[in-house]
Amino acid sequence: MYQKCSGKKNGCMYSKDELRKLKTEFWESFAAYCEVQPYLRRRRKMWVLYNTKVKGVELKFDATRNGAFVILEVNHKQEDQRLEMYEKLTWYKEYLEKDFPEGLIWDMCFVRETGQQVARIYVEKGGIDFHRREDWGEFFSFMARQMYLLERNFMKIAEYLRE
Repeated sequence: MYQKCSGKKNGCMYSKDELRKLKTEFWESFAAYCEVQPYLRRRRKMWVLYNTKVKGVELKFDATRNGAFVILEVNHKQEDQRLEMYEKLTWYKEYLEKDFPEGLIWDMCFVRETGQQVARIYVEKGGIDFHRREDWGEFFSFMARQMYLLERNFMKIAEYLRE
């Protein structure tokens, strides 16, 4: 029986199961890559991600057919609270962008595939495709280094955002 496809591989379509396996392998390979990076070795927990201790603020990775993304996301369900937190983050823009010579991308109204509106501050690397295994090294080095910098800068201002 024909299975609905979710992507392409060398001109062929991925089944949902194949795509799920590819994603699992990608993220497991990324975790293994991070474990051997000297600048990440002495950390108690590899990444903060959803545990920022700032309500409605998360750090995220995304790997797509269009590139790699390292994201600081404000996802309060209440629009007024989301916009208030985004504004607070703009007060610290210079500090958040300290290690990003090209700056960060500030998107006050990003709409997820689910239709949910969030605010995002992120850095991206285009021209790479998560479906091409030969691009994975570029994904891993970009995502690990950029998240390290974004997380470090964010955690230094996090206590001011909790007030």
